[in-house]
Amino acid sequence: MPNILFTCAGRRTYLLKYFKEQLAGDGLIVGADMQLTAPALTAADIKEQVPAVYAPEYIDRILEICLLHKIDAIISLNDLELPLLAANADKFRNIGTLPIVASPEIINICFDKFLTAKFVESIGLNSPKTYVNLNKAKDAINRGQLKFPLVLKPRWGSGSIGIEFVNNMVELDEVYATLIKKVKKTILANASQGNEYILIQQKIDGQEYGLDVMNDLNGQNRAVSVKKKLAMRAGETDKAQTIDSVPLREIGFALGRTLKHIGNLDVDVFEENGTYYVLELNPRFGGGFPFSYESGVNFPKAIIEWINGNEISESLLIPKYGMTFAKCDYLVEV
Repeated sequence: MPNILFTCAGRRTYLLKYFKEQLAGDGLIVGADMQLTAPALTAADIKEQVPAVYAPEYIDRILEICLLHKIDAIISLNDLELPLLAANADKFRNIGTLPIVASPEIINICFDKFLTAKFVESIGLNSPKTYVNLNKAKDAINRGQLKFPLVLKPRWGSGSIGIEFVNNMVELDEVYATLIKKVKKTILANASQGNEYILIQQKIDGQEYGLDVMNDLNGQNRAVSVKKKLAMRAGETDKAQTIDSVPLREIGFALGRTLKHIGNLDVDVFEENGTYYVLELNPRFGGGFPFSYESGVNFPKAIIEWINGNEISESLLIPKYGMTFAKCDYLVEV
């Protein structure tokens, strides 16, 4: 059984536990984080401290950990690390470690939310009207092509950092100017490029859904799990229910088959007046994955089997519908 390294482990305790359950003591779970007090490290067999993702020595340190613990595969749990791992994927493959990460091109489409909107529309799906130039957005408003309320957020964003809502031109100018300054003071500064790094997007009011679009290690789509979001907290799904929705699964299939990402793609979809809008593509395990796993979607087992060169039954990735779960906080000794 493989040894698996989870980088930027953070608070994703559940994900390390899921993989550990499937390894059943045969194979190691290694967790890495900047802080040895990261909660998820309590679920790892071995914990390693690493420098910040953007530190010059970061990749060398991860390579060192892979060699030390004979790591077979790496899974990153952080948006900001994905471009770095993708760019250095060959270094890991050369030492016998498989980085379960999409190509740099796919990561770029998902990480750059302006490119995400253009990609979604290019494959025939719907995206909210999206701008990155303030003057062009204002012009669209004046021509009636864009209407308040609007959402402003970092173009290269992570989680719920910097998301604001505006209802008129005065607020648009004020919030846009404030976000320009704020982003440069956050961890997103390293990822933001050029001068157009604030996204201006039509706000969609309606029911929100989450998709787990599951591809194998060759980028072939194998399954889609759909969840109806019932509550959100700090940008993450707090309560959700698995549902049987053909239209939403078809959206997931279209994304998975076109992107050909590796592993999980966490997708946010809103429904407004019968139309589905794709808002976010995150090529990693997201905060909504536990709702799929607890409903019977055993993607961790599938990944382990694929690492070992084995095939799986597709039934492994089908959830039981109508199951509702809620997250809660609990303490772990770190």
